[in-house]
Amino acid sequence: MDRIEDLRKRREKIEAGGGPKRVEKQHASGKMTARERITALLDPNSFVELDAFVEHRCTNFGMESMEAPGEGVVTGYGTIDNRLVYVYAQDFTVVGGSLGEMHAKKIWKVLDLAMEMGAPVIGLNDSGGARIQEAVDALAGYGGIFYRNTRASGVVPQISAIMGPCAGGAVYSPALTDFIFMVDKTSNMFITGPQVIKTVTGENVTAEKLGGAMTHNTTSGVAHFVYPTEAETLAAIRKLVGYLPLNNMETAPVVETSDSVNRICDALNSVMPESSNTPYDMKQVILSVVDDADFFEVQPYYAQNMITGFARIGGCSVGVLANQPKAMAGCLDINASDKAGRFISICDSFNIPLLTFVDVPGFLPGTSQEYGGIIRHGAKMLYAYSEATVPKITVVTRKAYGGSYLAMCSKDLGADMVFAWPTAEIAVMGPDGAANIIFKKEIDSAADPAAARKEKLDAYRAEFATPYQAAKRGYVDDVIEPCETRQKVAAALNMLASKRVSNPHKKHGNFPV
Repeated sequence: MDRIEDLRKRREKIEAGGGPKRVEKQHASGKMTARERITALLDPNSFVELDAFVEHRCTNFGMESMEAPGEGVVTGYGTIDNRLVYVYAQDFTVVGGSLGEMHAKKIWKVLDLAMEMGAPVIGLNDSGGARIQEAVDALAGYGGIFYRNTRASGVVPQISAIMGPCAGGAVYSPALTDFIFMVDKTSNMFITGPQVIKTVTGENVTAEKLGGAMTHNTTSGVAHFVYPTEAETLAAIRKLVGYLPLNNMETAPVVETSDSVNRICDALNSVMPESSNTPYDMKQVILSVVDDADFFEVQPYYAQNMITGFARIGGCSVGVLANQPKAMAGCLDINASDKAGRFISICDSFNIPLLTFVDVPGFLPGTSQEYGGIIRHGAKMLYAYSEATVPKITVVTRKAYGGSYLAMCSKDLGADMVFAWPTAEIAVMGPDGAANIIFKKEIDSAADPAAARKEKLDAYRAEFATPYQAAKRGYVDDVIEPCETRQKVAAALNMLASKRVSNPHKKHGNFPV
């Protein structure tokens, strides 16, 4: 009995983390403890802890006398909606959640198990960084994590939540994962902090401005989601996991819905403005088509001219991409191309069909785009669509001009089914630009150039700024009423469910995203 009592006391000490004062300080800053986060994330009573009794073995700088319960990280496995997941949560109340050799090895084990068992891994990051006292052992710890993140990429879903500080080399582990969540006003990520930047460059910047949640969700594009509280963040992670398979050999779970796949979307017949230059909200189209008007948007604050996110049709997960006419007229630019390319690759890795809505006037012109490498970045998007072997369905709602039409998963980039609304304008360029080139001589020599230009422009629009030339040549499979979109897409997804395509064997591609 003495040994059982001893075990209980040891467990109590470990579960207490850094002790009442540090836990109180954690709560005072609006943060949960590592164990509280795991409890909120996983199904009730499903968590099984691993390596609770692991201790550091550092003797540098007085570390031999420093206790670090649980080695500053809680690791193990449990379930989300009764599906297996692995999790690690850094404990800021223990040595600031700093990473040393044994702390890292606990994380290594979880990543290794996730790969072996084929299950997602979720990392809850809240750490002061490398444990300086452990020197190169701490660096080796990070290196082993990066290596495992990379090996697991595209094999099992990897999700990172930044619940506090994440600085220096530590930021590269989340960056190697599929999705990054941040908590507003609590999280921050940066390679070099404000003090270092001030010393080196003379710039004055706060930690929040430099690497806060909104900075990475709006400006850098490093993060994918931001929520006001930790509780909302953890609930959103649970929701995201529901759209994903456990690994790349499986498909996402099918969810029961009362929303019939044969539902007619009457509102879509009147969603398009009379003028082709008038913006509308593409999210209205998406919400009308998907199950229960439920769309889980990914990176909603970054590159808003491109919409990406998850939804379901007939209870099955789909990855949705769309141009947003309300932002930059839906043009493609560097950030939109990167955002789309990465999302396409994640969906393809995890067997999630792609549904693309197209209303794109072109790639954004300008020296900043050309100098910034729009050719290189745009190519990533083309590459991702071309390489994807999952079912690919495209719906052209309005403009689809030139190279940007191709980039938005045209038939030529491997789309399995392409539908067009009667309002679609599929052409090499817009009517105005085309008329200025094709009919320049006739317009210039006419007695009334303005009237001649209008006449030629109207003729060009009637003949070419439609979906019918593309449909005549088989580039569009069907021209449909907008209200039929959900029916047609659902039928296509059902038909494509057994699609089996293999790419040529190669070690890697030229455009990793």
